Amino acid sequence: MRTHHPACSLLLATITCATIMGAAGAGIADAGDAPQLHVHAGGRYLSRDDGSPFFWLGDTAWELFHRLDRSETDLYLADRAAKGFTVIQAVVLAEYGGLTVPDASGHLPLTDNDPTKPVEAYFQDVDYAVDKAASLGLWIGMLPTWGDKWNKAWGQGPEIFTAENAGIYGEFLGRRYRDKPVIWILGGDRPMEEKHRGIINAMAEGLRRGDGGRHLITFHPSGQQHSSQYFQATPWLDFNMVQTGHTFDRDNFRDIAHDYALMPAKPTLDGEPGYEDHPSGFKAANGYMTDRDARRFAYWAVFSGACGHTYGCHDIWQFLAPGRTPVTAARTPWREAINLPGAAQVGYLRALVESRPYFTRIPDQGLLQDGPPSPAAHVAVTSDRDAQGHATMIMAYLPTSAPATFATSGIRDAELTAWWFDPRSGTATASATVPNSGTYTTGAPPCAGDWVVVLEAPSAGYRPPGTVSWRH
Repeated sequence: MRTHHPACSLLLATITCATIMGAAGAGIADAGDAPQLHVHAGGRYLSRDDGSPFFWLGDTAWELFHRLDRSETDLYLADRAAKGFTVIQAVVLAEYGGLTVPDASGHLPLTDNDPTKPVEAYFQDVDYAVDKAASLGLWIGMLPTWGDKWNKAWGQGPEIFTAENAGIYGEFLGRRYRDKPVIWILGGDRPMEEKHRGIINAMAEGLRRGDGGRHLITFHPSGQQHSSQYFQATPWLDFNMVQTGHTFDRDNFRDIAHDYALMPAKPTLDGEPGYEDHPSGFKAANGYMTDRDARRFAYWAVFSGACGHTYGCHDIWQFLAPGRTPVTAARTPWREAINLPGAAQVGYLRALVESRPYFTRIPDQGLLQDGPPSPAAHVAVTSDRDAQGHATMIMAYLPTSAPATFATSGIRDAELTAWWFDPRSGTATASATVPNSGTYTTGAPPCAGDWVVVLEAPSAGYRPPGTVSWRH
């Protein structure tokens, strides 16, 4: 790699950055009253400008900017907004032909594969998707690039980033989208070797220079890895992300619990769990994951302390369509796949969480006194706790119909109201109001399958679980 005297490097960066900023001036606007997200006090959750909760409900639309035309973008984003999603995760320099295959409008993103030479027409296409998402109340979780462009451990590449041009490119993106509802996601599913650290740090610093620190930043790691492995103590990492990956037996509650225990406290979430309609272990012969798998990963993560969750559908991230080569045995065209049940069902999780105390909610696994021993039947427990350790509600996700027993002495009311919440339909059924004896054992749910049991103090006066209107 060529080296420069520090002063020469600074001059090169300043000249090149000024050049590309001028060329892309149409996409740059005054930040003004641009919306922002924040890490809430306590370091566990995200909040909006007015202090209200922001529940990350993401969808992986990795190839959105690259493969959809504007009418398709409208269709997809409107569907996701209607289902309660809040974040759309998409990649500027996409994985599959992102540098060599034009987008749906016929534009490549860079001139000569040079990150300091962005093509204005391509970024106007990106602008359209960002603005359309904003009009629907959605945030874009924007990956500046897929990881094969800085570490071609596998995939198409080529590697085009250095620490110098990564900073320039980051500053370009930061300035262009500083007044838009975006969240920066660095990384892109490739291993972070020490030689790449300078590239990622430079890109993060460039984003900060460009947007003035207005937007949150996280890191999307490779499979079964954590952003915290590499950047937990790094100031630019606002919250953690794990990628637990695509098999039936992934116990992502352990990954979330790991990051939840780290200090300094940072919000965490599973940014790429097992996708609906994805072959387990990347082999069709193993069978495909379903909505039940999507629900299990989502409830396990959120009830274990995550600040939200990312859903994914194997057909949608790649926007599978007739004439397009399927990646890893994808089988359902994306226009059909948007109607797979898991996407609506993770919205019911958001509604459930938002219908109960939010910032005081904690993972509370110690309340489980007895339950199924199998990791696949893991019962995840959450409650709200005040400074004295008192609670007004307990929620537990039961992947099976097997009974479970919970300690309820933290709820001070003499009685408990018990609900069954159906994660398939988002509806709640009142089970009973019973004396609070200090423990509660679930009976049989209304039907077989996975359920959420909600135990709460009648004095809290809560509405039925899950009854909340979407706030985007």
